[in-house]
Amino acid sequence: MRRGEIWWANLAPRSGSEQAGVRPVLILSHDAYNEAQGWRSVMVAPLTTSLRQARRGPTAIPIAAGTAGLEHDSTVLCHQITTLDRSKLTQRFGMLADQDMERIEVGAKSALGLR
Repeated sequence: MRRGEIWWANLAPRSGSEQAGVRPVLILSHDAYNEAQGWRSVMVAPLTTSLRQARRGPTAIPIAAGTAGLEHDSTVLCHQITTLDRSKLTQRFGMLADQDMERIEVGAKSALGLR
């Protein structure tokens, strides 16, 4: 698994307003961690097709249908970055292009208050 890939993931159990269920996630963690033997966790941002979530501002990054194998227009929720055990990732969709990842990085920086 590599940074920029989109995978199906089982996000259960979750609570409150966290994205839950089986849904696509974007791998955000650095490839050095993703490729390390024995490193079981991976940092991800969930995707949604919810129009309400898409209007959440600079931390909600739109991704067009057809990009990286996505069937529907989707939104990467950079304000819900989380860490998962790799066992929760079930199937790879595809890989985002560098220009898409640059937009995601802007959203993640906004969510984390980084410059």
